[in-house]
Amino acid sequence: MTKPYSMDLRERVVAAVLAGGSCRAVAERFSIGVSSVVRWAQRYCSIGTAAARPMGEARRIALVEERDWLLARIAAKPDLTLRALVSELEARGTPASYGAVWRFCEREGLSFKKDALRRGAGPAGRRPPPTALESASGQRRSAPPRLHR
Repeated sequence: MTKPYSMDLRERVVAAVLAGGSCRAVAERFSIGVSSVVRWAQRYCSIGTAAARPMGEARRIALVEERDWLLARIAAKPDLTLRALVSELEARGTPASYGAVWRFCEREGLSFKKDALRRGAGPAGRRPPPTALESASGQRRSAPPRLHR
């Protein structure tokens, strides 16, 4: 990520705008973008400084309010997929995204485990022969991965 412009430059730009220069003329004079000049001048007029805001602010943790419900739901039905959790959250009136649910599960130490019957991913020709249960049913079980602690 790039570094913010220096405070010295910001102060000179704001002073030029306050002295009556147009944002376009000031931007051309200092070889910076017009939008930067506008933002710095607006910030100076509203809060009294054109200083850059802190970089890398902490994100608000999504789904904190739904933590107890989510953990109970996963405990009740451990084979839920992330997409199913997203749709259930939306049905409850909580806006959620796939990424938010993924980060929640990662923070809580939940991971995806494949079924023993699926035996992992790989080419079909190199799989071991099916078990007796699979032979009797005539097909291999294909279920979504389950969430486990």
